[in-house]
Amino acid sequence: MKKAKKTFVKAWNYKWIYLMLLPVIAYFIIFKYIPMGGISIAFKDYNIFKGIFESPWVGFEVFEKIFSNKNFWSAIKNTFVLNLASLAVSFPLTIIVSLMLNELGSAKFKKLTQSILYLPHFVSWVVVAGIATNMFAIQDGTINMILQRLGFEPIPFMSNNGWWIFTYIVCNVWKEIGWGTIIYLAALTGVDETLYEAAYLDGASKFQRLIYITLPSIKSVIVTMLILSLSKMMSIGLDAPLLLGNNKVMGVSEVISTYTYRIGIEKAMYSESTAIGLFQSVVNIIILLAADRFAKAIGEEGII
Repeated sequence: MKKAKKTFVKAWNYKWIYLMLLPVIAYFIIFKYIPMGGISIAFKDYNIFKGIFESPWVGFEVFEKIFSNKNFWSAIKNTFVLNLASLAVSFPLTIIVSLMLNELGSAKFKKLTQSILYLPHFVSWVVVAGIATNMFAIQDGTINMILQRLGFEPIPFMSNNGWWIFTYIVCNVWKEIGWGTIIYLAALTGVDETLYEAAYLDGASKFQRLIYITLPSIKSVIVTMLILSLSKMMSIGLDAPLLLGNNKVMGVSEVISTYTYRIGIEKAMYSESTAIGLFQSVVNIIILLAADRFAKAIGEEGII
């Protein structure tokens, strides 16, 4: 009884903080937990006129149907390829850019540089796709026009599978690399300055201080961000592949999100699209648990 009273008193003392938390709790309940009831559509022969409750159960027939479709597995493969390629490029680049920004001496120049790097994150993918088309188009594209004037053959950035993947990665990295530096820069502010001073007195160069002090100090943050990035391997945004893709590169641009969009919105196959969404979530959870277990196996804390 005393313990409950003590808990109530503590909660009352922080009542305004809990009050500010209510909209967040309401958001997750309304938009995250209540919609989870729609998962049952994946196990039903869903009819939009009958609704969720009156549509007949079919068990795992929907999953068997999508698993037997070659286009589904092609979309899975493309999703993994694009995500892994983007991660392989953007993850180390984000850390490198963060370290470079941290070394800037002028506070004003540092803030200006950060603002310029953050700006693309707030630009719509529609605008980015338009810029990419103007830059990389084989006819009248800025880059190809320069190449032709220099005597080189134009490069089919938007119509060749390999070059399209390159274009996708370039656009994705340009748009998100600045935003990804925020967490690393926050972690770098917590590095003990006395360690740098001691290393400087011992004759350590800037590069040695970076290798032996800075990186080990933010290693836990790097591992955590890597785990979170790996947990999204089965998820990919709809905007970029849909807007940058075209019929000539369908073999690499058709990812799980565009495939779900086409069968769910264009073809009204709601049971199949729900089943794919559920499959995505399960695979992401499995990858997250595997990555966390691996991190703990090598001596890191992990996130779970």
